[in-house]
Amino acid sequence: MSLLILALPPGPPGPTASYAWARSDSGERLLDHGAASAELLPASGRGTEVVAVVPATLLSWHRAELPRGIGPRSPRLRAALAGLLEERLLDDPAQLHFALGANAPAGGATWVAACRRDWLAAHLQALDDARQSVARIVPEISPDGSAPALVAAGTADQPLLLASGAGVPGGAQALPLAAGSLALLHASLGSAMDDEASLQAEPAVAALAERLFRRPPALVPAAERLLQAGRSHWNLAQFDLARSGGARASQRLKTAARDFWHAPRWRPARWGLALLALGQLAGLNLAAWQARGELATQRASIDAMLRQTFPQVRLIVDAPVQMAREVAALRQQSGALSAQDLEPMLAAIGSIAGAAPTAIEFTPGELRLKGVALSAGELTQAQARLRPLGYRLDAAGAGENARTILREGARP
Repeated sequence: MSLLILALPPGPPGPTASYAWARSDSGERLLDHGAASAELLPASGRGTEVVAVVPATLLSWHRAELPRGIGPRSPRLRAALAGLLEERLLDDPAQLHFALGANAPAGGATWVAACRRDWLAAHLQALDDARQSVARIVPEISPDGSAPALVAAGTADQPLLLASGAGVPGGAQALPLAAGSLALLHASLGSAMDDEASLQAEPAVAALAERLFRRPPALVPAAERLLQAGRSHWNLAQFDLARSGGARASQRLKTAARDFWHAPRWRPARWGLALLALGQLAGLNLAAWQARGELATQRASIDAMLRQTFPQVRLIVDAPVQMAREVAALRQQSGALSAQDLEPMLAAIGSIAGAAPTAIEFTPGELRLKGVALSAGELTQAQARLRPLGYRLDAAGAGENARTILREGARP
């Protein structure tokens, strides 16, 4: 499945709102990128997942302890979050949109993301009107327990420092790219800021980042950062902004499948799965080779038996058929009766038929008796007795039209 990742602009939607976008075939490789209004974005047909990215400057992160019995699916979760965070929020909780992590425990501590609901809902509606139905909403950066990650972003006029990871105040922060922000982070991170924290920068602010941090950052274009955000396991589409339950489940499965087949961290598992499949294929081929060998041995044994019994047979095409033909020829020469002849078939049917037939029709290998009717139980017993003799018994019709048919050819 391909991805179309859209960066939501901080302002309201409208003809002048520009959405930075990036496309990828797997979430790992960038195909193309650009910026356009909602109506001019690349088409996203079937097989394309549209992901909206919320800027870090418009999100706040809060650590909350959920009450006992309140979990991600609880109907009281929204009201509980509003009560827990009311004193820490600058806006009225009723005007904000909240979201929890996918693995938030019921009655435990979790991170909660908050942003303006009217702004987010307006952009989602504008994209829906432009036939860009958003499947997931992800944050530009999010808190996690990994090593600190620092990103210099923005423009030369408005440089930003995006910080996330263990030790970062608030879990994830968007700060001005200035000496004061570095001092604030250094007070929290200590030596980890220089020894463990990764440093990336967009080209427009790379020189400023190198001067402030006194080390060269890894250059990462804004489009690549959109791909990084698109791989987030967060999905802010929750509560009244959630997509349908079936769509969310489908998107989670598709995202997990794409992540498994393309993400570097799953490479050992992919190699293991490939080796397992190759091993199974090799085992099946070996079993087939052994079966072919056994079949060839059996055929050779049957051919040898035919040559020993009937030396006059020069060319062997189908040994069982040719052997049956030679046996029939010997029987005909000696005048012996076969199972297809009338006398053996009459003897066989006479052992089970109680009533005398009104008419008999015979062709080699088939005997039809008219006026002989067998009940279901009698027919089952008769079939069991005749099967070892190589005959198959069937019944048809009823009353005066009843017929009992004996055929040669059943396998004992």
